[in-house]
Amino acid sequence: GIGYRSAGTVEYLYDPVRAEFYFLEMNTRLQVEHPVTEAVTGSDLVEWQLRIARGEALGFAQGDVSFDGHAIEVRLAAENPAENFRPETGMITLWAPPRTVRLDSGVEDGSVVGHHYDSMLAKLIVTGENREQALERARRALDEFEVEGLATVLPFDRHIVSNPAFI
Repeated sequence: GIGYRSAGTVEYLYDPVRAEFYFLEMNTRLQVEHPVTEAVTGSDLVEWQLRIARGEALGFAQGDVSFDGHAIEVRLAAENPAENFRPETGMITLWAPPRTVRLDSGVEDGSVVGHHYDSMLAKLIVTGENREQALERARRALDEFEVEGLATVLPFDRHIVSNPAFI
């Protein structure tokens, strides 16, 4: 073993023909998509990561984890899809996210988006009893979302959640 003791992410590829997993990598952090797991399991992964760091035992086994419903995370980035997703900089002059879904973000009206940091502005997380309901909530939330002052991927995100290939 490697002696790692914390919450993190192990990534695999799965070959359904051979019914085999292939190890890709291990990250000693949670992935940006962790709210999706939290939404369908009801487990706060950040809390568990901190508790494990304090020396607490995990308190449950893999078999204890159950899934309920469907969740989708949509990333909103300050990038211009029309220009090959070129990162955008500038001031956010209007930040009006939907209030009916989970939104993880650190920006607001007047925030300045510079070139020294990642272009991701927010993660919008929607849930539903099934994929269809989660997609409908994603479409509604993205339609309600307003951002002005710089280009974002918001129009592209709206297109994706309505695209038959994604649906």
